[in-house]
Amino acid sequence: MADKSQSAKKIKIGLLGSTGRVGRLLIDEVLASTEAVLSVIFVREKLDFPQILQKEQNLQNTIVTNDLDILIKSCEVIIDFSSKQGTASLLSALKNTIDSSESKCPACVIGTTGLDKEDFALIESLGKYVPILYAANMSLGVATLCKVVEEVAHKLQSADIEISEIHHRFKKDAPSGTALALAHSCAKGRGSKSQNFITDRVSAGAREAGQISIVSLRGGDVAGRHTVGFYLDGEYLEFTHNATSRATFAKGALACALWLSKQSPKLYCIDDMLASNS
Repeated sequence: MADKSQSAKKIKIGLLGSTGRVGRLLIDEVLASTEAVLSVIFVREKLDFPQILQKEQNLQNTIVTNDLDILIKSCEVIIDFSSKQGTASLLSALKNTIDSSESKCPACVIGTTGLDKEDFALIESLGKYVPILYAANMSLGVATLCKVVEEVAHKLQSADIEISEIHHRFKKDAPSGTALALAHSCAKGRGSKSQNFITDRVSAGAREAGQISIVSLRGGDVAGRHTVGFYLDGEYLEFTHNATSRATFAKGALACALWLSKQSPKLYCIDDMLASNS
């Protein structure tokens, strides 16, 4: 018979980026979960937004800190929806913990976009020591769309590929990480190792063979809309994913964290989780 204490054990979740739009929803998701507990929240100053203060009674056992070392030591999985700077600081702190061998590093789910090559290189190297899952978009629908457009790009080799994305007025990076992920999927379907992505048609001029064009729009409170079009002479195909609520990303991130807590050190993507659950 299974030990009840073991079967009832909840995964300790740490959160970086708690005051962001997805971060706030993640707090709700973790507090409502039967499989996870919100053990620690990293904040730069304080939790001062109303929906968190109203849940203060549910956060009595949650550590609120501005110390990354405390964040790392107080949870089993970190979910990071912060900023490029916040993620870079987290990665550096994780590396220091690994190098010092003072304590075990938690697994890490990273959903921050706008990262550069140096950030990804560090993520890849840390994946040798701790389980890390990176996804520019935590939506299971987007993960499925990436697989679909990869296959279509392979089948329609001569089609011109155009990707358009629109997000709320406050989004800083462009193109979105999701648009770039879709572009990479299309390039993979074509067997292309180059990243011939065009983000400024005005300076790029007329379309050349093999180009994948990405157009970014910003306005209103749009959670996220991505369209991948395959344009041929006389016909075209378009695939669109609409995020109607940011809760989609929070739910997906928590699902990734619960799955990642059972994995061995490696750099994972959402496809890995979907494949193991199929």
